[in-house]
Amino acid sequence: MRIKVGVAAVALLLAGCTGTSSTEDAAPVIVPGAPGETAKTISPDDLGTDRYIAPNDRDLAYVAGMVVHHRQAVEMTELAPERASNEVVRGLAARIHDTQGPEIGAMEQWQRQYAATAGEHGHSGKMPDVDHAAMPGMATAEQMGELKAARGEEFDRVFVRLMVAHHKGALAMAEEVLSSGVDVKVEEMAADVIATQTDEINRMQGLGLG
Repeated sequence: MRIKVGVAAVALLLAGCTGTSSTEDAAPVIVPGAPGETAKTISPDDLGTDRYIAPNDRDLAYVAGMVVHHRQAVEMTELAPERASNEVVRGLAARIHDTQGPEIGAMEQWQRQYAATAGEHGHSGKMPDVDHAAMPGMATAEQMGELKAARGEEFDRVFVRLMVAHHKGALAMAEEVLSSGVDVKVEEMAADVIATQTDEINRMQGLGLG
């Protein structure tokens, strides 16, 4: 016991003698940008504070694209109540609708907050344009027409096939921004998409309808 107390006392003494020096000599923190972008250097004193770090192009593209991506998923789910024959499909459609609607609201709120603060830090606040065809998993106009025309078991099969592909596309988008974005809130939203939609993919594939 005496040995433990002695070691603790020495540690406290050393900490008291060197605390100021270690704070003054602390290395800056590098915040990486997306590939091709310049990394940002911030002081350790700014960690955990409200210091502004601008979202990078990957963050902006993810949010702008995922809003559009989610809107199509919601449109697909709104067809289910009158067309689906499988109660599990109806339930999954309702769950997707009730999850992605609020997620759209959260992303649009993030866009508004970015636009409101970006000008103060030398950024335009403009969101990037969205190329629908380039986003993974998006149903084509022909596929949406097929879904709208289907009824009963045929609707169930088409819905599951298209929604599984749609969800897998969302996972690819979320994984990309997690690897190359810098905004903490965007990372949180992307992680939620991965957790929720991975579970929904498993449920839909378990129906054997796709």
